Amino acid sequence: MKHIFFILIISLGLLNCKNKIKKQLEVPIDNTFIDLKYAEGFSVKDLGTHKILEIINPWPETEKQYRYVLIDKEHAIKTTFSKNEYDGILINPIKKIVVTSTTHIPALELLGVEHTLVGFPGTEYISSESVRHNLENGGIRELGKNEGLNTEVLLELNPDLVVGFEIDGGNRSLETIKNSGIPVIFNGDWVENSPLAKAEWIKFFGILYGKEKEADSIFNKIERDYLEVKQLAQNVKTKPTVLSGAMHNDIWYLPNGTSTEAQLLKDANVNYLWSGTKGSGSLKLNFESVYVKAKEADIWLSPSNYISFEALKNSNENHAMFKAFQNKNIYTFTNTTGATEGVLYYELGMTRPDLVLKDITKICHPELLENYELFFFKPLK
Repeated sequence: MKHIFFILIISLGLLNCKNKIKKQLEVPIDNTFIDLKYAEGFSVKDLGTHKILEIINPWPETEKQYRYVLIDKEHAIKTTFSKNEYDGILINPIKKIVVTSTTHIPALELLGVEHTLVGFPGTEYISSESVRHNLENGGIRELGKNEGLNTEVLLELNPDLVVGFEIDGGNRSLETIKNSGIPVIFNGDWVENSPLAKAEWIKFFGILYGKEKEADSIFNKIERDYLEVKQLAQNVKTKPTVLSGAMHNDIWYLPNGTSTEAQLLKDANVNYLWSGTKGSGSLKLNFESVYVKAKEADIWLSPSNYISFEALKNSNENHAMFKAFQNKNIYTFTNTTGATEGVLYYELGMTRPDLVLKDITKICHPELLENYELFFFKPLK
């Protein structure tokens, strides 16, 4: 009986020890949030053995938030998580990924992990030379359209993760992929309300790939360059008046004063004529109201998707009535394209607001940045 009692005590002790070990894995070792300076759409908490990534605002006016566990294989074997508490368990670093917006591609390239991209919807829009090289060599599969992904091909690829882009949460193909067991995570960089906040989402990809330090370093350089140009622009003595947008079906679309586009114009220290407006989305105005306010505007930036003065005039003869048109003082990013005519601004502009701000500053204050060559924006043909 004494031997049996002794064995029982040892067994209980070992069981208690195992429970303590498992409990220690579940208890935060370093319960700290990873620093984000501008971005508000996601947060990352470091728990020592793993991280918790929360997507707070994946698309406008959503009440749904998503929580994911990021953990390496070694700790994943020892730890269990409730499926009801988390929307996905991600084993990092990611080896194979599918992204669904060209705005996701620059982060992969800057972090040196673009080779992990195995599928993309609308590959003809990709401008990155290194990614196009992988595509042409068969390393990336075409997945159709973001609104209706080719789930058969995607499931065949069996990626570690799909980074989704959602406008209203109604993409059924992403639900199909998620239900198949492949984690789907929503990227809400485009919902952020400032250029630097959008750019800071490179840290989101840094977390996924275990490249936090690299992502911090890249973002810090972008931030530093952006703020230096912003400070430089504050010293100018004159601020040119700026018009933006163009007519489509009798409606003139242009950025509202609280948009990131207007923030860039403000940081370039120009007089954007609609800087005092507020709201979500673009302003929708009639021609008369735009003409009265902007007929004498010095510079016309981003005349929608028109590629030339001829195309702009042919679409609506009233476009030619503005001083900026008559003086040939219109600049666009539409003509800066990749090998397959994908507009580079739509791919890289969100990640590199420092280059966008340099362009606008160079155009509006030509006495500044003397040795800088325009990157996205060029004179309209």
